[in-house]
Amino acid sequence: MPSGTPYGNRKVAVAGVALSDCGRVDDATPYALHAQAARRALADSGLDRSVIDGFASAGLGTLAPIEVAEYLGLRPTWVDSTSVGGATWEVLAAHAAEAIAAGHADAVLLVYGSTARADIKSGRRTSNLSFGSRGPLQFEVPYGHTLIAKYAMAARRHMHQYGTTLEQLARIAVQTRANAAANPDAMYRDPITVDDVLGGPVIADPFTTLHCCIRSDGGCAVLLVAEDRVPDLAKPPVWVLGSGTAVSHTTMSEWDDFTVSPAAVSGRLAFERAGIRPDEIDLAELYDAFTYMTLVTLEDLGFCAKGEGGAFVGTGRLLRDGDLPVNTDGGGLSACHPGMRGLFLLVEAVRQLRGEAGPDRQVRKADGALPRLAVASGTGGWFCSSGTVVLGRD
Repeated sequence: MPSGTPYGNRKVAVAGVALSDCGRVDDATPYALHAQAARRALADSGLDRSVIDGFASAGLGTLAPIEVAEYLGLRPTWVDSTSVGGATWEVLAAHAAEAIAAGHADAVLLVYGSTARADIKSGRRTSNLSFGSRGPLQFEVPYGHTLIAKYAMAARRHMHQYGTTLEQLARIAVQTRANAAANPDAMYRDPITVDDVLGGPVIADPFTTLHCCIRSDGGCAVLLVAEDRVPDLAKPPVWVLGSGTAVSHTTMSEWDDFTVSPAAVSGRLAFERAGIRPDEIDLAELYDAFTYMTLVTLEDLGFCAKGEGGAFVGTGRLLRDGDLPVNTDGGGLSACHPGMRGLFLLVEAVRQLRGEAGPDRQVRKADGALPRLAVASGTGGWFCSSGTVVLGRD
């Protein structure tokens, strides 16, 4: 484990994490889910609400995050609402850690909540995955470049360039569902096979339904604090060791290489700043709106060489008891995906490092010890942005 401070003059710890009610939540507003998750994270930390002087939120409210902070009864002196899609929460965590280290805040609460599933079910809003009726993106929209189609194009390029197969991508969905089977909070827990994935309805070639994330309701919260607060915590801290952020493109024509995501940059920066190598990581929580996201992120974070992701994921390596457990809660493919899922990655990583996942799904090392190091990496847009955070118990 590296010595010294990863940021500025103060070390930064995760003090509390929590989920709101998730999955199918028909009787709550997004604000209520924010509040529920925030209360639970504070209770998890053992700290009083009065210690919070920083707040980060995105995706809700006329003046995010001010409106949500007001709803929660907070008057923060440090705020952030950077919104870069699914990577938002790793980026916000990086910003918060830097602010805490520099002394601009002592305790920053990150909160998210969404009723994406309930809104569509009730008719309160309709799904729109096309994006970009104005600005540069408008020139791609007439050609059917929905969000799903953009990922599908990238997957096809990887298949063409490196020989990656649909069966290999399907094995990601199968292993993720196996991880979800032991998670009582996961929306889908029944086992699936490669044939189930390949035989489903095609959504955007080559993706069938089970290659794609689910739609759920839910929220979560993470409380970051300065090391000064650690003696007051109810549980042992999980330390923020390093982070990295990066952006790539919005229009597909500006993407240099469909087989490389911005995680290649954010991951390198996070590992360098943490003083950690990818082969030291015990588990990875990766954004998985589609199976291809998992594969290419594993490559770009350095867990395998470029083009070798298909072979890497095809051996059961991603299972809870595999060589590199990935998305141990069942991920966005099976557990929950209420929109911008990045904060859920941090919650699950912290719970695993604390040893709180429960006997049926707790990751343990070969000698039976708890994991020491985890990485959470979020992806936004269609590989437009990436945020990577390295966490450790020591």
